Amino acid sequence: MKQKIIVVGAGICGMCTALALASKGNQVVVYERDIAPPDGDAHEAFFQWNRRGASQFRHPHAFLGLLCNLIRDRYPDLLEEFIANGARKLSFRDMLRPELLAKYKPEQEDEKLWILLCRRATLETVLRRYVLRTGNIELHDSSHIAGLITSRSDVSNCDSLVVKGLQLHTRGEKSEVYADIVVDASGRGTKFPQWFKAAGIDVSHEEHNSEMAYFSRNYQLNPGETEPSRHGLHPGAGDLGYIKYGVFPGDDGHFALIICVPEDEKTLRGAVRDNAQFDLMCRSIPGLKPWMDERKMQPTTDALGVSDIRAVWRRYVQEDRPLALNFFAVGDAAIRTNPLYGRGCSVGAVHAHILADILESTVDPVQRALEFDRRSEEQLRPIYQASLNEDKSGIKRARAVASGTLLEKTAGFKAWFGAAFGDALIAAIKDQVHVVRGMMRTVNLLEKPGDFLKEPAIRFTIFRYMLRGRKKNAAVRIVSGPDREEMLALLKNRAA
Repeated sequence: MKQKIIVVGAGICGMCTALALASKGNQVVVYERDIAPPDGDAHEAFFQWNRRGASQFRHPHAFLGLLCNLIRDRYPDLLEEFIANGARKLSFRDMLRPELLAKYKPEQEDEKLWILLCRRATLETVLRRYVLRTGNIELHDSSHIAGLITSRSDVSNCDSLVVKGLQLHTRGEKSEVYADIVVDASGRGTKFPQWFKAAGIDVSHEEHNSEMAYFSRNYQLNPGETEPSRHGLHPGAGDLGYIKYGVFPGDDGHFALIICVPEDEKTLRGAVRDNAQFDLMCRSIPGLKPWMDERKMQPTTDALGVSDIRAVWRRYVQEDRPLALNFFAVGDAAIRTNPLYGRGCSVGAVHAHILADILESTVDPVQRALEFDRRSEEQLRPIYQASLNEDKSGIKRARAVASGTLLEKTAGFKAWFGAAFGDALIAAIKDQVHVVRGMMRTVNLLEKPGDFLKEPAIRFTIFRYMLRGRKKNAAVRIVSGPDREEMLALLKNRAA
């Protein structure tokens, strides 16, 4: 049964949702609160599109292998358009350091281990124009949702709210729109939980603060200049304990540098908001310094920040009972992870295709809600949990550095073994292609996080590295850069 489906939000998740649903023959209508992008190219969109509804619009983005393979398999012409507009394919081979390339022998699975690098403005512009050429999708910009249209369920033994449509405010005009299904793809700022609460429904959720703030600044290489190698002596991404950093190459010579700081580090948070001090911090980190040569590049934006970074999981099913029928929340509106890990776009796209498959497989509204909840838990909970674990680990390490304590002081054999295993894994990743390959399956969300560690060959390698001794393996973790006190002194001298 083909249905009329409303999707709220025209970001990357909303557009992927519209594509997934339309591919099943449904009539999809998308409502977006922001204005349409300018008529020009993606470069113009990056600088001129007032994208208030996407707080990360000018922050760096990448599509991980899970989403890249989905696009390549289901929408190959869309992938061609991304590439034609400057998106760059980073293959597994490209990720290997020169000393590993000498040992590299291609395997079939390597074709799935790739990343698409591009500015979000380019990704959104190309995706939106592709969607608009799809015959059974409508898109309405500058449309503000004011509330829900609901009724009580008349399904026996199901005391749920039934969502029938939305109340709209469009350019000053009030109206009501009705549909068979309403999908919330409005992102981390979703207002649907508030509207459900007004209707007497409390949406359960779990929430965890990453205790981190995320800052980035965009740059562009001057004509004729080439990018520094990302496989030099010092890595282009790392963790100094009190800050995390990284470089994100983009399209057309654009790139972004990121610095993540703990919320409690008030001096550092103040510094990264200032363009001069942001650049000073980047130049002080050996892995970022090659990208900061003023003779070769110029900044294109100010330092931009995102705070209040939280892991959130919302459930619209409680005790095996749907809270609402004919309503679904996808992507960040339901499942949000730290943007530092770059998993949001992939989670949103997979979530959308889970929904499309379920809507096609059954017409029973209760079964749809229960199955969507079950499959979300099965397929996406491991990704969410891995991100949450990384947040907690980062919090623990940042607190230890700030207090001057040794995080590596472990108590008991189990704790010691876990730390020693982790050190050996990092050391093996530096030297062994098959371990890198396994890790990249996890990074690209092609398997449940950490599943590669169950492979006998990888476990044997890690145990072999453990025999080298903890001290030798732990040394591989060390990332060059100023320690916290050195960085604070540097910033103080600059301010003076």
